[in-house]
Amino acid sequence: MKKEKLVWMYRMMLLIRRFEERAAQMYGMQKIGGFCHLYIGQEATGVGTVAAMRPEDYLISAYRDHGHILAKGSDPKAVMAELYGKGTGISKGKGGSMHLFDIEKRYLGGHGIVAGQIPLATGVGFAIKYREEDGVVVVSFGEGAVHQGAFHESLNLAKLWKLPVIYLIENNRYGMGTPLERASAVWDLSQKACSYDMARDTVDGMDVLAVYDVMEKAVNRARKESEPTLIEARTYRFRGHSMSDPVHSHYRTREEVEDQKLKDPLKGFQEKLLKDKVLTKEDIKEIESETKRIVLDSVDFAEKSAEPELDSRFEDVYV
Repeated sequence: MKKEKLVWMYRMMLLIRRFEERAAQMYGMQKIGGFCHLYIGQEATGVGTVAAMRPEDYLISAYRDHGHILAKGSDPKAVMAELYGKGTGISKGKGGSMHLFDIEKRYLGGHGIVAGQIPLATGVGFAIKYREEDGVVVVSFGEGAVHQGAFHESLNLAKLWKLPVIYLIENNRYGMGTPLERASAVWDLSQKACSYDMARDTVDGMDVLAVYDVMEKAVNRARKESEPTLIEARTYRFRGHSMSDPVHSHYRTREEVEDQKLKDPLKGFQEKLLKDKVLTKEDIKEIESETKRIVLDSVDFAEKSAEPELDSRFEDVYV
């Protein structure tokens, strides 16, 4: 892999981590309201996925979406302003944390309904094939969505119609607060693909390069053969399910969380890049400084932005 891509992956993982840390701080100061689900700990999955895609490919995700839209290249200022509910936000202040959209970057949300984005992505895959486009759509969702009927209906149609869709399970083990073993009769969720004769894979979601390798194969399969794939990325969130959920909740112990932090995807990738001489310690400091400035600028932009105009509530209304 070229040095430029490796450096981009590190920069993006660091940006997501620092953005989310600042978002948590602003939420604590009551600058950000409503629901807020942080991506801290899962950065490798989102960044490795986008790194394997082309800019014109589509990405759809669930409500833990800050990392996905940033990885897709959206302006951090507009994303932070959306968290603030400001008119300059990426969704004009109407979506908030869970409903980030950027059609120019081919990022189609941000969806608050569990599994709601899965049939939508299947429809996008159908549109790509119907229009004879050279595109791919990746849909990301948590393991809690796997047991919704929409998941199974979508996979069946995607295989039946041979659609260029990649279904990505970001398995962080707990759904909202229920361990996977209490919610699923099957531990290996990628096995669900067998019911639909679909290609499948399982990957360490804490390893950005491993995610990239698996996703690259799936993207090529979708683009060249118009065949869907189910991928299970086994990852872990270091914070609670949302900002209303304490970091160390009753459903997992402090010791477990600290043990998982030893596998921090950002730290591990940084150590590899230093070892392979892709980056120096001076490079790391420079990137950290630049990232801090970008995040602080995004907060400053959000703070100074105006609230949405009152009449704007009648704009962009579907029905």
